[in-house]
Amino acid sequence: MSIFVEPKTILDHMFQACSTDQIKEFIPEKRGFRIHGHSTTIRLEAAYWSVIEEMARDEKITVSKLVETIHDTCLVANDKNLASCLRVICLKYINLYS
Repeated sequence: MSIFVEPKTILDHMFQACSTDQIKEFIPEKRGFRIHGHSTTIRLEAAYWSVIEEMARDEKITVSKLVETIHDTCLVANDKNLASCLRVICLKYINLYS
């Protein structure tokens, strides 16, 4: 028998929403892409890949094309770390469009 406890803070609520069933969202996943003819591998948690796939569907483009577009535009601000750009773009997408 479980008793529902009203969360006291936003973090309490988020931790209650994270169950062991969702552990796969935290596991990093590597995906390979060709960007302007160069092979690259990007490692992101599965939760980010889900958002990137949703963004690609919304834009009616492939994930590869979306990653290339983000590479070409976002790296102006962060010229070293494509994975970081992808994470920030995912957060902005969720905040603005979800």
